[in-house]
Amino acid sequence: MTVPGAVRATVMSVRFSWRPAAAAGVLALAGCSAASPHAPVASPHAPAPAARRSAALVAPLGVPGCSIATARAPRLPAGLVRLTPVPGDPFGVAATGRWSFVSLLPAGAGTGAVGVFATSGSAPPRLVRRIPVAQPLGLAFTPDGRYLLAAQGTGAVVLSVQAAERGGAGAVLGTLSSPRTAGHAPPGGAIEVAVSPDGRYAFVSLEDSAGIAVFNLARALASGFRTSGFVGDVPAHLAPVGLAISPGGRLLYATSEVASARPPRPGGLGGSGTLSVIDLREAETDPAHSVVATVTAGCGPVRVITSADGGVVWVTARESDTLLGFSAARLLSAPARSLIARVQVGAAPVGLALVRGGRQVVVADSNRFGRPGAATGLAVVSAAAALARRPALAGYLRAGTFPRQMAVEPGGRTLLVTDFGSRQLETVNVTDLP
Repeated sequence: MTVPGAVRATVMSVRFSWRPAAAAGVLALAGCSAASPHAPVASPHAPAPAARRSAALVAPLGVPGCSIATARAPRLPAGLVRLTPVPGDPFGVAATGRWSFVSLLPAGAGTGAVGVFATSGSAPPRLVRRIPVAQPLGLAFTPDGRYLLAAQGTGAVVLSVQAAERGGAGAVLGTLSSPRTAGHAPPGGAIEVAVSPDGRYAFVSLEDSAGIAVFNLARALASGFRTSGFVGDVPAHLAPVGLAISPGGRLLYATSEVASARPPRPGGLGGSGTLSVIDLREAETDPAHSVVATVTAGCGPVRVITSADGGVVWVTARESDTLLGFSAARLLSAPARSLIARVQVGAAPVGLALVRGGRQVVVADSNRFGRPGAATGLAVVSAAAALARRPALAGYLRAGTFPRQMAVEPGGRTLLVTDFGSRQLETVNVTDLP
């Protein structure tokens, strides 16, 4: 499905949960321009006034359609990147400083694992041990650093970080799993996981089930996993993937690849997807009614992060070959006018991370569908230039095959990237980026 030539910003649905009298509904606000008269709506979920003022100075953009056009930019120095082989197909990555954790899918027959890598200065990451976990995908720490969650099946596997680092038995503590009943969407497909700022709840995107499973992690841990703590599902569109919690901890952002029940065509170009805004506290108690706004977010949006102050929400639109920036304030007050930055990058962008104090966004151009003439790489984008509508793509770093997920090591000097197709863990010296 291809978006028509007149590119438009369309609000899929809006629900303001902080207004008791408000009812769920659908607004058709196609063709909005910078002159659209939508006054801001006060909200306890909105970012700080400074973030709201800066977003108000930038006119909205049209949402990009599906595209196979990529941007040209210079190649950045190869010496900034180091590639280390890993035993398996790496997917998720998380870092503590001394240690990095990588989810490794089996290269052939056998089970998967969470690999524990020692990291020390300029030396390549060194695999210390493998903790058997069947088919682990996205990884996330609890805020206190005690537990590591790996998306799997219909939920997530919970590991003790201390036990994993020390190599003792019992690193795998238990599993969070959501019951899938008859008539429900197909089970499984857990792909990304996020943890609430207080560490009590976990959220898992179920790519095959059009929903985001919510778990009371604290209850599951207290019970020794005799209960999984399943609370319910946040509704989503087709193929929900990316998850990010706002810095203030009041909102959860989620991407869905397609905004309809029709699956994408083979080779991508499946149609417009969505970015949803979820009331985090309501999701913990009443997930079925926790979505407060949903907007179109290009074709095949797959990952989402926020700026450090929460004012900007960054999304990779994989089948638009574009990095998108949304005003967090406008997502709540004027969703159809919330897109404020749009940067064309390389083929099929997936993972993304903020580096150098949030001044730059690094985007993994995966070329996962093997487009003829396209290449993989890491696009380096100036956040300020993107928001100011100036040329923002500084250049491309080399990468292995199918760069997928990213994590910044504590201290901010090194970026870790999983190169899924070439079975490599990539480290990038971000302090010397141009």
